[in-house]
Amino acid sequence: MAPVPPVPPAPVPQAWLPEGIGEEVLLAELRRLSWGAAAILRAYGRGEQPPYGFAPVLSVEEGGEGPVSAADLAVNQWLLDGLAQAFPAAPWTLLSEETAKQQLTDGVPLEAEWLWILDPLDGTKDFLQGTGEYAVHLALVRGQEVVLGVVVLPEPEELWFGLLGGGTPRAWRENRLGERFAPALSSRSQLPELVLVASRNHRDQRLEALVADLALGASRAIGSVGGKVATILRGEADLYLSLSGRSAPKDWDMAAPEAVLRAAGG
Repeated sequence: MAPVPPVPPAPVPQAWLPEGIGEEVLLAELRRLSWGAAAILRAYGRGEQPPYGFAPVLSVEEGGEGPVSAADLAVNQWLLDGLAQAFPAAPWTLLSEETAKQQLTDGVPLEAEWLWILDPLDGTKDFLQGTGEYAVHLALVRGQEVVLGVVVLPEPEELWFGLLGGGTPRAWRENRLGERFAPALSSRSQLPELVLVASRNHRDQRLEALVADLALGASRAIGSVGGKVATILRGEADLYLSLSGRSAPKDWDMAAPEAVLRAAGG
């Protein structure tokens, strides 16, 4: 009787997070930071005293890429300090929209294997206009690939996660109670049925002409990239359209929402 060949060992999943950082520990910290950021922004938006000792005055400066408010800077500090304190030995670099230019000017190296791309307030104009359509984005990149995306929508109190590392992609939405809800992507497939979502504040004649030519079923104007992608994740819209130009989305606008959408199968 021929000997039974040995059973090969099961393949060991490739670690998708830096050594020493567990998935549940990281997700728990991201929840804390995300809901903390939401509390800061909601307080500023309502003219209330922000938590965590931030200045109560919502000053606004017009920057080269658009307005920058005290709320942007407060959440920026909250996220950068929070990640640094929670994971002091983590081998990642932190890149934020609010500090990117200074980091590059100062020669801060960004060639690390692991990189966080942060947008403390996506949709600043909508935030200042009081539409409620703004978001906070956090994306973890390994090499050139996003492995984790987090989008928090403070006003509807939605926290979206998209995990592209660690095996099968996973995406879900959480509320403040920690309850999880699966994405509900639309099954619409015919052009006359499709619902387009596009910017509320960054529109021009090119975009309007293209939307008209597409002859889709409907078009919605929503603030923030995170807010737009969330409408697709809920099944309220089918596609998001943005054209190239000065106001086109940047890496910090797109990285986290795209990761969540990809993890959801979109």
